[in-house]
Amino acid sequence: MAAGRGAHASGSRARARGRGGPRGGRRLSPYYRVVGHEEEVFLAASAARLPVLLKGPTGCGKSRFVEAMAARLGRPLITVACNDETSAADLLGRWLVRGGDTYWQDGPATRAVREGAILYLDEIAEAREDVIVLLHPLTDHRRELFVDRHAEQLTAPPEFQLIASFNPGYRRGPKELKPSTRQRFVAIDFEYPEASIEAEIVARESGVEAKMAKRLVALARKIRSLSELGLAETASTRLLVHAGRLIQAGVSPRVACTHALVAPLTDDPEVSAALRDVVHLVC
Repeated sequence: MAAGRGAHASGSRARARGRGGPRGGRRLSPYYRVVGHEEEVFLAASAARLPVLLKGPTGCGKSRFVEAMAARLGRPLITVACNDETSAADLLGRWLVRGGDTYWQDGPATRAVREGAILYLDEIAEAREDVIVLLHPLTDHRRELFVDRHAEQLTAPPEFQLIASFNPGYRRGPKELKPSTRQRFVAIDFEYPEASIEAEIVARESGVEAKMAKRLVALARKIRSLSELGLAETASTRLLVHAGRLIQAGVSPRVACTHALVAPLTDDPEVSAALRDVVHLVC
């Protein structure tokens, strides 16, 4: 049984963003609908200084969950959207030159360890192998980060926590996480929520009426069942929220679903036609 089901970035360098004010400060928590033991497990792992791995399909709520937990704990959140160019150097930092002077700029991992922040590596399996090697000392009893470019050894403070996510069903093969890496984390499984909860989320996040939210969820359920279409990704809760927001802005349901659901999922003309037929049937 899944522990968590909720709803609700590229280039040569990973992008990082910090969230929150001073350490320990409280801020408005992003909306997240808890449906299992995910919150309980996350908070316990945080107290025990354990890294957490979030597993689940695209757009099911992993990133929103991390944002909500960071807000609840009152900790800064630094997020890195990993891709196949993300390297250890991107996370550690770089020597830069400005006006003839050379200075060191911390990368997101180094900054998170210094500040006692939550470091969230989104889609960690996409990153280069040296990223995984870099993180190993942070995910065991040592909780250390070695910044080799200027020979600095950092020990993470109690507030620091490492969170990673990946989609087990996406691009199976060389991008799978090794068992030895997985076993360093407490893992939480995410799925798309059951229909009634997903409709509640869509209505809350997009502003559409409950009846329309239920229709959008019914459409997503139908698309998710069409395995014969060979979609790399399926209709996520995030895409339903996008469709709902278009509808709320005055776009007709069929047009909204065509542009928020069908077009993002495929470029294949035949598959697009099949999905549009489903949209017309449900909407």
